Amino acid sequence: MSGSGRRRTPLVADKRYRSRVAPASKPKKTTRSKKSAPRRKAPVRRGIVGSIVAFFGRILGWIAGLFWRITWRLSLVVSILIGLGVLYYAMQLPPANSLVDGRARGSVTLLDREGQPFAWRGDQFGGMITADTVSAHLHNAVIATEDRRFYWHPGVDPRGIASAVRINLREGRGPLEGHGGSTITQQAAELICLGRPFDPAEWEDERDYERSCRRTTIWGKIQEAVFAMAMEARYSKAEILTIYMNRVYLGAGTRGFEAASQRYFGKSAAEVTPAEAAMLAGLLKAPSALAPTSNLQRSQDRASLVVGLMEEQGYLSASAAAEARANPAQLSRAAREQAGGYFADWVMDTGPEFFTRGTTEDVIIRTTFDRRIQSAAEAAMIEVFENQVREGSAAQAAIVVMSADGAVRGMVGGRDIRVSGAFNRATQALRQTGSAFKPFVYAAALDLGRSPNDLVEDVPLTITIPGSGDWTPQNYDREFKGWVTLTQAMAESRNVPAVRLAQEVGLGNVRTVAAMFGIESDLAAGPALALGASESTLVEMTGAFAGILNGGSSVTPYGLVELRLLGDDAPLMGAGGGIGERVIREEAARQLTWMMHRVVEDGTGQRARIEGWEFAGKSGTTSAARDAWFIGFSADYVVGVWMGYDDNTPLNGVTGGGLPAEIWRQTMERVIAGLPPTPLPMDVPIPGSGDAIATASNVELGQPLSDAALDAALESAFGPSPTRSEETPAQADRDTIQSVLDNILGGGGN
Repeated sequence: MSGSGRRRTPLVADKRYRSRVAPASKPKKTTRSKKSAPRRKAPVRRGIVGSIVAFFGRILGWIAGLFWRITWRLSLVVSILIGLGVLYYAMQLPPANSLVDGRARGSVTLLDREGQPFAWRGDQFGGMITADTVSAHLHNAVIATEDRRFYWHPGVDPRGIASAVRINLREGRGPLEGHGGSTITQQAAELICLGRPFDPAEWEDERDYERSCRRTTIWGKIQEAVFAMAMEARYSKAEILTIYMNRVYLGAGTRGFEAASQRYFGKSAAEVTPAEAAMLAGLLKAPSALAPTSNLQRSQDRASLVVGLMEEQGYLSASAAAEARANPAQLSRAAREQAGGYFADWVMDTGPEFFTRGTTEDVIIRTTFDRRIQSAAEAAMIEVFENQVREGSAAQAAIVVMSADGAVRGMVGGRDIRVSGAFNRATQALRQTGSAFKPFVYAAALDLGRSPNDLVEDVPLTITIPGSGDWTPQNYDREFKGWVTLTQAMAESRNVPAVRLAQEVGLGNVRTVAAMFGIESDLAAGPALALGASESTLVEMTGAFAGILNGGSSVTPYGLVELRLLGDDAPLMGAGGGIGERVIREEAARQLTWMMHRVVEDGTGQRARIEGWEFAGKSGTTSAARDAWFIGFSADYVVGVWMGYDDNTPLNGVTGGGLPAEIWRQTMERVIAGLPPTPLPMDVPIPGSGDAIATASNVELGQPLSDAALDAALESAFGPSPTRSEETPAQADRDTIQSVLDNILGGGGN
C-alpha cells in the first residue's frame, strides 16, 4: 500500500527513464564518501578572429622573449665595452694641472707709458685659477647656467640630453643641432679634444683643430660621453671644473675666466661681483657675439637672465638678484675705451715676429702710448668730420702724435677708431707728399749756407727733362711774385722758387737730406722731387719733421720701449728707435724751424695757430688735391695729419692748410691743454752786412720786390727797426724802401 513504510520495488519503466527524471533529493555527502571526480569543462568554440589574435600573440611573445634574451646580453656587452673605454681613457689622462692651458699660441699684453694695459693680442691666458679660488659668485653662475646637476651626474646627464633633443626638434632643427644637452664634463672633454693635442701637421690652424673637436656626429657624441665618464673616474669634480674654467673661450681673445675678468673688468676672477660673474657666465653661450667689448647692452641683457637662474636655484637672494639687475656690470676704462688699436697693430708689426705675431709665449710689451694724447687725437678727428665734412663723405684721415725723439704717443689710422687689424692709413698708406716735402729742400739749402732772408726768383720756369720733354711748374695761385725771400717762398708754399732752389743746391743733396731724415720710399729723380712727387707714409713724414725739431738729427719713430716674458723681470729687448745721426747743422735746423713758424703765423698754415703758443709746420696738397697734409710741431710734440680718399678720388675744395690744419689745431689744443707755453727752438735770422743786398745784386733793375724781400733788404742795409723788428712795414714806406734799394744797386727804377 501506498501508505505503508515498506520500500517500493522500482518498476522497469523507472529504470529505463531514470536519467530523464530529476531525482527527488540529493544524497548528503559525508566525510566518508569518496571524492567525486572533477567535472570536465565543455570545449570553447573560438571564431577565426580570435584564432588569428592568439596566433600573433604567441609570435609577439616569442619575439619579446627573444628581444629580451638578446638585449640583456647586448647590454652586457655594451656595458663591458663602455667600461673598457672609460678605463682606457682614464688611464691615458694626465694630471689635471697639465690641462689648464692648451693654447697653441701665446699672448701679447701692451702697456701704456704709465704701465697700464691698453691692448691685447693673441690668446690671452691670465694665469691658472681653480674652482676653489675663483669668486663663489662666478662658481655658482657657471653651475646655474651650464649644468645645474653637475655634482650629481657621472659625466653624462640623460635628462639634459633628452630635454635638449626635445627643444631642438620643437624648434625645427635636427636632434643634435643647437642645444646639445652637454654637461660641463662633456664640454671640458671637447675643450681638451678628447685628449688629442694640437698637431700643426694634421690641422691647418688652431681654429680648424677646435672645429674638428666640436663636430656633432652620433659617433662623436658617443666618444665624448665615454671620455667624459673617464674624466669623472680620473678627476674630482673640482678638477674638472678647474679645467673647464681655465680653457673655455670667452671672447675678445680671452681663454679662461681669469683672462676674461682681467680683460673686461681689470680685476681677478676671484674678485668679481654677482653682476660681473653673471656677465662672464653669460658669455659661454656665444662668446664672440656676447662679448661686452662688442655690444655691452646685449651682454648685460644676457647677464640679467643668468642672475635669474642664480636666484631660481638659490645661489642669490631676491635682494641680491635685484641689486645685480639694477647695477649691471660695467667695463673697465681700458676695455671701454678700446683705444690704441691702430697703435697696437703697428707695434705688433714692427716688433720681432717670434715675440709678437707668432709668439708661443706670453709677452708683455711696454710702449710709448699715451691715453690722454690718443683721446685728444680721436676727439679731434670726430669733431671735424661730424661738423665740417659733408654727411656721407667717404674721405679718410690719419693722425700721428710723437715726441721730438720719435716716441709715438698716439695714432689714428682712419675714421673708424674702435678697430684692430684694420688698414692703418698712418703706417700703411703710401701717398704723395706734395708741398709737405719742401722743408727738406730748404733744409739742404740752409745746411749749405743759405739764409732764410736770401732771395730766390719766382718767375715762369721751364725745364727740359731728357726723355720727357719740357716741364713748366706752376704756383698754386697761378701768379708770380718776382724776387722773394726763402722764408716768404716757404710760407706761401710757392712751387717755382722751391724748384729753382732744389736745382741750385742739387737734387742729389735734397734726396740725401730727405732720406737721412727717414723718408725711406723711392724718391723721385727729377726736379718734381722738390714738389713732393715722391710717396711716403704719415708716420715717416712725422718722424722726419721730428728730426727738424730736435736740432737736425734723424729720428726713427718707435712705440716699443721694452719687451719681456710674463713672469720675468729682465727685459729681452729695449726700444728700437729714437734719435740717430745728425743730418743738418743745428743752426740750419733752428733757422728752418723759424721759417716753418712763419708758415703758421703768416702763410698757408694760419688755420693751425693757437693764441699764445709758438708752432712751426708745413701744409701740403698734391696734384688734383688727391692728398692733403699738415705736419707741424710745438717745442714738445710733433703732429702729422693726412686726409684723402682710399681710392685716390680728388678732394673737393680741401687743401693742406684747410681741414688737415683744422684737425691738427684741434688735436694740438687738446694735447697742450694745461701745459705752459714753451718757446720753439728757433733762431730769428739777423742778416749780416750786405747779405741780402749781395743776394739782391742779381735783381733786375726796376723790378718790384716782394714785401718780405724789401724787409730783408732794408734790414740788411740799415739794421732792424727799433720800433718793429718783425712787423710788416707800412705801405707808405715801401716806395721809399724800393727807391733806396734801387739807388744802392745803381739803378733808378720805377
